[in-house]
Amino acid sequence: MHIEPGIVDGAKIILSYGTAAGAGLVALKAGRDDVMRRGATSFAVRGGIAAVIVLGLFQVLPHPPVGVSEVHLILGSTLFLLFGAAPAAIGLALGLLVQGVAFAPFDLPQYGMNVTTLLVPLFALSYVADRLIAPQTPYVDLGYRQVLALSVTYQAGIVAWVAFWVLYGQGVTMATLQSVSAFGAAYLAVILAEPLIDLGVLAIAKSMPGGLVLERRLHASA
Repeated sequence: MHIEPGIVDGAKIILSYGTAAGAGLVALKAGRDDVMRRGATSFAVRGGIAAVIVLGLFQVLPHPPVGVSEVHLILGSTLFLLFGAAPAAIGLALGLLVQGVAFAPFDLPQYGMNVTTLLVPLFALSYVADRLIAPQTPYVDLGYRQVLALSVTYQAGIVAWVAFWVLYGQGVTMATLQSVSAFGAAYLAVILAEPLIDLGVLAIAKSMPGGLVLERRLHASA
């Protein structure tokens, strides 16, 4: 889902600063609420673990280029279920930043676009989860349809933002539409795989204690 250098350039890139700032403010508010509920230590531990996972996913797993971008297994819904919305957001933003600084400095000018593409779908996923999952249902008891809905929400959001940045930067042409379509079609594989990964992770989480390192809702009702 990386926005490649040159797709959005010049004055147009200023928009990404605004979208990233907006996403950052939402993440900070969610983080403040999380700290008030669970404490700063729990929030830092969960966010740190999420960042390590994100960095590993970006750097270790294959990320083939398809159409206008690369296809990553980001596991946004998995991070949300395990650690909560705010730590997942911090993990995504921090993992992406560390990757740019340490391994891909050429991606840093696109950081605003890339972090927007990761975070806004996560907030949409959180909104859907609040309305889809009954308050008395712990996350470890979710079924396939529920985790599929979360995955579709997140991945569709990523595809939508990538499409927006490409069409905004390059214009609406047959070539850009074909590239965006190819990228979106490739993400169908991620949508199929992620719910199965989520169910496997939730099955393992049933036997794990909660404590500082996991989202409280994983084992308990809201």
